[in-house]
Amino acid sequence: MIIDVHGHYTTAPAPLGSWRDAQVAGLTDPAQRPDPAGPVISDDEIRESLETQQLKQMDERGIDVTVFSPRASFMAHHIGDFETSSTWARICNDLCHRVAELYPRRFAFGAMLPQSPGVDPATVIPELERVAELGAVAVNINPDPSGGHWSSPPLTDRHWYPVWEKLVELDLPAMVHVSTSCNPAFHTTGAHYLNADTTAFMQLLQGELFTEFPGLRLVIPHGGGAVPYHWGRFRGLAQALGKPEPEEALLGNVFFDTCVYHQPGIDLLLDVIPHSSVLFASEMIGAVRGVDPRTGHHFDDTRRYVEKAGLSAEDLAAIEEGNARRAYPRLDARLSAQGR
Repeated sequence: MIIDVHGHYTTAPAPLGSWRDAQVAGLTDPAQRPDPAGPVISDDEIRESLETQQLKQMDERGIDVTVFSPRASFMAHHIGDFETSSTWARICNDLCHRVAELYPRRFAFGAMLPQSPGVDPATVIPELERVAELGAVAVNINPDPSGGHWSSPPLTDRHWYPVWEKLVELDLPAMVHVSTSCNPAFHTTGAHYLNADTTAFMQLLQGELFTEFPGLRLVIPHGGGAVPYHWGRFRGLAQALGKPEPEEALLGNVFFDTCVYHQPGIDLLLDVIPHSSVLFASEMIGAVRGVDPRTGHHFDDTRRYVEKAGLSAEDLAAIEEGNARRAYPRLDARLSAQGR
């Protein structure tokens, strides 16, 4: 089985975006505020949005199951206040839950959290408990709700502890994934995403989060940002800080995904990072949607790269399925209940 741990509902039906536009407009013009119940979207609209898009490409690429969460750039936690984010998160999460209910063998529900700049992270716990009850197998957590201004404390700060405690209690992994950058210095997908991946890892290296929360599992997407490609730098920094080797201190709790869009990048990722800490993913259909003229294949067709990396059959199976089932126990339970 091929499990893709990193998918977003980037092709959601148009009423979702229209509702969000009205919500944002309503922040300055109350007359434009939409129905807080959310947009009306039929099951047929959901099917149409997926069967010619994500599902079609999953079938073409041989991907069996995708962990499917709200569109990352749509989270936009910097917009409005906590109430704005709370309503928006509920609507987006309910939509992804409906996808997983309509296609229980193809999609597993991943959720966003209703974060807001300067607001106590503990405020996300009711939504976290709600989505867990609905069957979420993972959540996305934004280390920078400010949208590129980095006003939050590092992930190792006690500021975040209520969220980590609840994730451990619920046995849910979290993908550390930022959203839209409102800072013109940082392009959202070309800079902000990759900066955040690197920043999150460095924060974890500096702290001792997993001493406090040994059961916490975090996924750093996009191949870990710069981390695998500068592994010697991070090992050297750990040494200078009096910390253990990163592999020893972090990689039992931290996973990297394979959203790296060329063969040399995947080869280096798999050469540097222990295969037990790598999860197959593509973020398809996501930030990079085009066809690479050098190969004739989509940049985000990551299965091709992973399967050409010279892995043993055992390591390939671990990356494409086994590691995800271990890191995402609720996903494993869902698949097992289906006899898979």
